[in-house]
Amino acid sequence: MKAISFKQSRWAFLLIVALDLIFLSLPTIIVVAASFTASDVVTFPPKGFSLKWYVKLVGQEDLVAAFFRSFQVAVLCTLLAIPSGLGAALALYKYRVRWRRFWDVYFLLPFTIPLIVSGLGLLIIYGRLGLLNKVWPVGLALTAINLPFMLWAVSSSVNALDENLEYAAQNLGAEGLQTFIYVTLPALMPGIITGSLIMFILGFNEFIVSLLITTIHNMTLPVKIYNSIRAVIEPTLAAISSVYIVLAMVVIWILDRVVGLEE
Repeated sequence: MKAISFKQSRWAFLLIVALDLIFLSLPTIIVVAASFTASDVVTFPPKGFSLKWYVKLVGQEDLVAAFFRSFQVAVLCTLLAIPSGLGAALALYKYRVRWRRFWDVYFLLPFTIPLIVSGLGLLIIYGRLGLLNKVWPVGLALTAINLPFMLWAVSSSVNALDENLEYAAQNLGAEGLQTFIYVTLPALMPGIITGSLIMFILGFNEFIVSLLITTIHNMTLPVKIYNSIRAVIEPTLAAISSVYIVLAMVVIWILDRVVGLEE
């Protein structure tokens, strides 16, 4: 049997990588291209070139309102996750609280419980409390189910924290709060920024739980898009999806510039 040469294996590997890249990027390419079609229906390849669907998107008050509700939910999710994830990571991986293993498992519950079950439970709770028509409970719910991402991002920085820097600050007369603000917090900032951006994207894009706990009064954009495509798929939906893609790319660019993707 003839052995495969290094050159042949290299080309085979490059071919597999190229096919993977095409497979991953093809849906995005199709959606973005369809948003510029001149036709009244989503087609690929697009028929002609037009920006009318982006112009029309501005006049779609229901889509714009859903977009800003999703933005509010994402911001609230991020703001709630920062102190929660930071406090939990410090407690678990720096100060070694009692029953640490129990708390590790507890914070993993959102991953072990299916989202449909979490959404159903939240639907019952919010229905009893009369919170189904409000926006902020959606942000609170998405914070709870996505908090492990924030915890993991911050905990990686906590594990890499050099405690000698804190001891040096204290030896120079810094109090506990000063040490935390000027030494500990800056050292943890890469993990905080990474976790915050992840929480923002997850809060902005989450669908399953949002589908169950939102109504027409607080419907987020993913739910609005889902309800719209059940009737007819218009190029306007491709345009708003392209806005989603741009937003995700901006977040990744910020992450790379501020923290560095290698971190």
